[in-house]
Amino acid sequence: MNKNIHETAIIADGAKIADDVKIGPYCIVGPQVTIDSGTVLESHVVVEGETIIGKGNYIFSFVSIGKVPQDLKFHGEETRVVIGNNNKIREFVTIHRGTEDRFETTVGNNCLIMAYVHIAHDCMVEDNCILANGATLAGHVYVEEYAVIGGLTPIHQFVRVGRHAMVGGASAVNQDVVPYTLAEGNKARAAYINITGLKRRGFTESEIKNLRESYKIIFKRGLKVEEALIQLKEKFPDDKNVDHIIAFIKKSKRGITR
Repeated sequence: MNKNIHETAIIADGAKIADDVKIGPYCIVGPQVTIDSGTVLESHVVVEGETIIGKGNYIFSFVSIGKVPQDLKFHGEETRVVIGNNNKIREFVTIHRGTEDRFETTVGNNCLIMAYVHIAHDCMVEDNCILANGATLAGHVYVEEYAVIGGLTPIHQFVRVGRHAMVGGASAVNQDVVPYTLAEGNKARAAYINITGLKRRGFTESEIKNLRESYKIIFKRGLKVEEALIQLKEKFPDDKNVDHIIAFIKKSKRGITR
């Protein structure tokens, strides 16, 4: 028995576990699971299905990863969960595997996923995100890098949350949250630019000024979305952050929080 694996843990034949992975009491690891070096499963963690977990993750007690999705259209397709490196996944988090839409549920690197968060089938959470206690991602939600989702906040299926955006706690989000903005309320509306978050992440005063003006064009001047995008492109032809906002909005299928 590997000295890093507690004697009460059940590791199925076929599971690929790096030598230094620590697996605590009463964990269950299925036969299609791969866990890379430096990762810790604290206790009572269940990992099933085809689940690939990267390096240096710390997974706290009573987490469930890779279970069959809560989707009546799922009929046993070969799907999986892929988790990157250096994530902290707190107690009672559930992460379900994909369906025939993407065939994969994905969590990137360096994320903090707090207690009781649910990440449903076919979601994609990019790097450096924070999902606070009880946040709930319905199926097919896409969360871009550095986004923060407040506690007890449900995100409707197929919604996207843009990079560096922040969603206030106990909001209800049923439309896309534009990158770099704050959104809050039930239902969630854009409140302003995420200035504090942008400063913490090294955005310059010039970049923040342009994003402030972009916010006013989109949300405060009574323009149609198409008109606002034209003005953004004309006013900021060489700003990569504004370019990302324009591309994000053009891809929106559910509309944006306004």
